[in-house]
Amino acid sequence: MKEVLDKDSNLTTPQLTELIDLVKKIHGFDFGDYTKASLKRRLARIMMLKKLSFYDLKHILVNDQAFFQEFLEEITVNVTEMFRDPSFYKALNAQVIPYLSTYQYTKIWCAGCSSGEEVYSLAILLKEEGLGKKSFIYGTDINTEVLKEARKGIYSLRKIKSYAENYLFTGLPGSITDHFTIMYDAAAIHSELKQNTLFSVHNLISDTIFNEFQMISCRNVFIYFETELQERILDLFYKSLCPLGYLCLGNKETIRSDNFRKKFKVINQKENIYQKIGS
Repeated sequence: MKEVLDKDSNLTTPQLTELIDLVKKIHGFDFGDYTKASLKRRLARIMMLKKLSFYDLKHILVNDQAFFQEFLEEITVNVTEMFRDPSFYKALNAQVIPYLSTYQYTKIWCAGCSSGEEVYSLAILLKEEGLGKKSFIYGTDINTEVLKEARKGIYSLRKIKSYAENYLFTGLPGSITDHFTIMYDAAAIHSELKQNTLFSVHNLISDTIFNEFQMISCRNVFIYFETELQERILDLFYKSLCPLGYLCLGNKETIRSDNFRKKFKVINQKENIYQKIGS
């Protein structure tokens, strides 16, 4: 009889290590520096929903590429919404936008962008502040499926209406629906907001610098990584920022490394917005 995990069961540490090694060997994705507690929870959820034993999971990961995409979607965190944490956007408007406005052209990297809601939130903010045509936003994620959604820029009308309160609290003019074309039960982001965006696959763990940016936003991502991986990604961000560029980590993250605290100036402690110092 197969051993199937119920919702109260957990993988053992050796089993978790075995799965991490298997995924790295077969698919080239390294989850070794993700926090173990988060990985165990998500793997247990997959096994419970699919009614898989540990051995079933190993077999299907080796032999079914389509399942691996589903697996990847479950493991990588895709909780997002437009104008999430409105106080963050208010802080950007007050403390970062004036700096960005001094550039002839601004490049922004939204790392771990999921299905694009944060990218389009930034695009709306930049447009309202007169920087829409002077900026370009790169949205990246490890998950190809959510990037397909991001490129479409089409969301359920129910979702957009649920973001209305967030938008109101940012202090931006009008309503969030002003920036969408309503189509029955869906809403499409206006084409002018999509023009200066590009969505592509980028793995923060293994990929390298691909441009120089005036601002990088990576919110609600670090909390899923172990300290060593956080430092490696901070180094990537530091090297990707132009002198005096801004790094935005959000109110759930912070720079814990003494080494990197010396390289960034705190601009907003609550929202964890930092400015690169040094060369």
